[in-house]
Amino acid sequence: MNKFSIYQYLIILVVLIIGFIYALPNLYPTQPSIQVAYTDSGKSADQALLIELQDILKKASKDKIQNDPRYIDADEETKVKMVKMVLENAYDEIFLRDNKLVIKFNDVDTQLSSKTVLQNNLLDRVVIALFLEPSTPKWLKNLGANPVKLGLDLSGGVHFLLEVDIDTAQQGRLEQLLDSYSNTFKEEKIKVESFSVKDLALYSEFSNKDSYNKALKKYREDSPVPNGVQYIITEKPSSNVLILEYSDLALREIRDYAVGQNLTTLKNRTNELGVSEPIVQRQGANRIVVELPGVQDPTAAKKIIGKTANLEFRLEANSRTSPLRKEQFNFKENEFQTAYLEKAVIITGERVTKASTGFDSESGLPQVDISLDMQGGKAIQKATSGNVGRKLGVLFIEQKTKSELVTNDLGETVIEQTTYIEKNIISLATIQAVLGTSFRITGVGSYAEASELALLLRAGALAAPMKFVEERTVGPSLGKDSIERGMKSIVIGFCLVILFMAIYYRAFGIIANISLVINLILITGIMSLLGASLTLPGMAGIVLTVGMAVDANVLIFSRIREELKSKDPQTAIRDGFSRAFVTIFDANVTTLITALILYFIGTGPVKGFAITLSVGIITSMFTAIMCTRAMVNLIYGNKNIKELKI
Repeated sequence: MNKFSIYQYLIILVVLIIGFIYALPNLYPTQPSIQVAYTDSGKSADQALLIELQDILKKASKDKIQNDPRYIDADEETKVKMVKMVLENAYDEIFLRDNKLVIKFNDVDTQLSSKTVLQNNLLDRVVIALFLEPSTPKWLKNLGANPVKLGLDLSGGVHFLLEVDIDTAQQGRLEQLLDSYSNTFKEEKIKVESFSVKDLALYSEFSNKDSYNKALKKYREDSPVPNGVQYIITEKPSSNVLILEYSDLALREIRDYAVGQNLTTLKNRTNELGVSEPIVQRQGANRIVVELPGVQDPTAAKKIIGKTANLEFRLEANSRTSPLRKEQFNFKENEFQTAYLEKAVIITGERVTKASTGFDSESGLPQVDISLDMQGGKAIQKATSGNVGRKLGVLFIEQKTKSELVTNDLGETVIEQTTYIEKNIISLATIQAVLGTSFRITGVGSYAEASELALLLRAGALAAPMKFVEERTVGPSLGKDSIERGMKSIVIGFCLVILFMAIYYRAFGIIANISLVINLILITGIMSLLGASLTLPGMAGIVLTVGMAVDANVLIFSRIREELKSKDPQTAIRDGFSRAFVTIFDANVTTLITALILYFIGTGPVKGFAITLSVGIITSMFTAIMCTRAMVNLIYGNKNIKELKI
């Protein structure tokens, strides 16, 4: 009686070993670090870059100590020792990993100053990001065991402040307007002398007065909107010129759309990155805040979040194309090769609904397989149906940043950034047949570049370019003192529970306490395995789980006490566990249902609480029903017990 089979003990042992292994990385501290990657996704960090970074950091450390008054006043022997010590402490370790360089430091101050030094020396060549490198042993990493990710309120994280370029959004709208009116004027036989966008306005010059009047009438018809005026029209009848500018109302709509679209796209991109509980929210008129807790690859996050990349599908210009309606572009893979494309855009990347990376079956080179929405499919079908045999160009549009060192009014050397748009042809293939909603794009470069393009297309295009206004690591939002007090209260509460159980239930209380410790280990291990972020509300969920786990043991022990009044100890133990099981199961299942509802409809802190509570309910049932019973069976099973004190 009261004896588990060998298989039951093996199941418990396997679960405990797995839980312990995946909880173990949390015992190892993190170290302030920097990740460095080339800005060009197709280029991997190499030994040459590693040596260059070493030289830059060592030179900066040497220059700093040589300007220190203590160094200046020291003797030659002391100076040599000081320089040697500084060079040794310039960084702790530097190594290559996953096409990036990781530099580890002994303290946060050295990490931050080193980031500034590297940025000033390398400018646009690389992307530099701050992060905390786990010191988890390699054998644990090979098993996929990593520490629990901590939310921004517990350990901080990466903070980006981005500014949306509204002028570029306005420029894009005007270019679309130009294409739209070009087609309209052609259909209505309005003769245009010149038509262009400059200085955030649409300039149109007409061949005669009749065309001028027809165009003016068309502009005025399109101008009224329900709540105001869409365009401001400047009339110059003497020269047959009309200048179209967006009104304040229209500019506000463009700004709100651009920021709203970028906000949605950034949320999609952070989801693609697999970041747990990110914060993406609007700040002011044209800025967006992105905060990422527990990011494992901050350089990739920075590149993907801020990257403005889109596609345009255009037909190659032919002999019948007007010089005013074509543009010349370089190829992305070969800047010396050029081709002319029509200015008219068939579709853009905004029409892409699915994008995945694969390989061309013929050449073996990377490709991006895409699917278009219904409107995009109709547009590409219409454009290609009458142009079989012509070439279709895929234009890759990317916003880039140019950085340079300048001296500000205070005499300080700072980095000044300017942005520009680069357009290159990535594919120019002959149309073999009428295209539909699904096709492939080749010539995208390396597999990494193809994967990045597919991710950007899946997440959605940015409505306007953005620039990084601020990048920093965020400290715990509740303050170090508040977190330490919270941890202290949890430890005190946990110890008091253990003390009470040991005194009140004696040997059974000690067994319950062991189960309680196992429960915490399993919660930590499962959280690590799931890659979930632990927030302060999540810690509250763990505390509640501890109480529920104790409650389950109290129900079992109380039931055994009741059974002892009329039964022998062995029967009382058996019936106490079996009859308490129904109550424990019902109570925990109803709580689990509530926790799942909180997870699916909640956000942020509510989700963090729901995750730890759900995991804790499952582990507490396992430890109370299986682990506690196993230990009781090992101690009391198949023994002739005369008296049982509980």
